[in-house]
Amino acid sequence: MKTITVFTPTYNRAHCLPILFDSLMRQTSDDFEWLVIDDGSIDETRSLVENWITRAPFKITYVYKQNGGMHTGHNTAYSLITTELNVCIDSDDYLPDDGIEKMVTLWKRDGSSAYAGMIGLDLTVNGAVVGTQFPEGLKECTYSELAPRYNVVADKKLVYRTDVVKKYDPYPVFPDERFVPLYFPVVIDRDYKILCYNEPFCIVDYQPDGSTINIFRSYFRNPKGFAHARKIEMIYNPFWKRKFKSAMHYVANAVMNRNVNFLSESPKKVLTFLAIPGGVALYIYLSRKRNQDRDITKGHKI
Repeated sequence: MKTITVFTPTYNRAHCLPILFDSLMRQTSDDFEWLVIDDGSIDETRSLVENWITRAPFKITYVYKQNGGMHTGHNTAYSLITTELNVCIDSDDYLPDDGIEKMVTLWKRDGSSAYAGMIGLDLTVNGAVVGTQFPEGLKECTYSELAPRYNVVADKKLVYRTDVVKKYDPYPVFPDERFVPLYFPVVIDRDYKILCYNEPFCIVDYQPDGSTINIFRSYFRNPKGFAHARKIEMIYNPFWKRKFKSAMHYVANAVMNRNVNFLSESPKKVLTFLAIPGGVALYIYLSRKRNQDRDITKGHKI
């Protein structure tokens, strides 16, 4: 059995996937397999991947599912993966040529049952580190500690033990919503630390229609999903400032969702009550940002 599964949730990204596939073909190690979770694509994704299956020197598994959003792709992947490790590489991202070799080598050298996995750097297509690197000498931490304790900001690439992610409840599915923020790291933090490496694990190329770019639009379209993630943050994040920020977002989500029971449903009622003024102000700010984005979109269409 291979050591690591690269899994890719994708939706109508046939135009991006060849770059990722080519990077997998260039890997200096073959100690991996690729799992593609097609979230209901209506483009050429299926035929593209099925063609690759016939000629790739590594195992490719293609799974088609009804459209449910990125988080449901993670749920499906975690239910299917059997390798020791797993890493999510989005459809618009790709691996450095020695990415798999680095991940596997570092884990075999330093990994143990004490750790949930490891975290490495994201690079831009121009080779720049996304955000900040880890402090010199930092060997281990929790994901939640990165920004408040070590001033490490922006996206990083997580590699998890498969037996660890299978311990936790899958992301919830809300009717008529397609997005739940990926909060697994903060939940896993309660039980494990992760190993930290200033090594490039992934190269990112954010797309104009990606979830990162469209966060304001997604916020309003998926208030229940965001509210659920905020409740998880309030429960599990050990830092008070982060808890309070999550409470503010939870209040803003409640206004969006017209949820009059938000206070009684909150896991931190006093904190949520104190966050009401800030949450209402945040809702107003987000509403204005959404309207600005609409105006920009209309301008592009003209």
